[in-house]
Amino acid sequence: MAIEQVKRYLAEHGFEDRVMEFATSSATVELAAEAVGVSPARIAKTLSFKRGEGCMLIVLAGDTRIDNAKFKARFGMKAAMLRPDEVAALLGQTVGGVCPFAVDSSVPVYLDEAMKRFDTVFPACGSANSAIELDCASLFRLAQATDWVDVSKPCAIVL
Repeated sequence: MAIEQVKRYLAEHGFEDRVMEFATSSATVELAAEAVGVSPARIAKTLSFKRGEGCMLIVLAGDTRIDNAKFKARFGMKAAMLRPDEVAALLGQTVGGVCPFAVDSSVPVYLDEAMKRFDTVFPACGSANSAIELDCASLFRLAQATDWVDVSKPCAIVL
């Protein structure tokens, strides 16, 4: 189970006591925000995109979505999200709980600049009912992120 792998990884970095698990689903931005008790914008959603034969992850603020033109300008390809079966096969995680931690080192992780406006954000921890509160510097370090990118635009969040 991905959450157990993520917990072991976070324990290696001294963050084992910060993982939150909920009795209810946190599989969407809205559900995660409700479970954590914060605005949806502070939910750090991890999206998985095709990249050659593999994939890459981009972590976005909950109130943003991919801007296709910015994505293409930054990565030189069209943004194509993985199907749920591809996410499971390539990452060993399921949609709704994808996180940027404890992933294969061949999977680049990028963090979107829009998250920097918050002191802390809440990414999932490998299950559809988990999260961890992290400042952006810790998120970057724990995700072993490749770079900060500007590939998002605001989106409407309906609660």
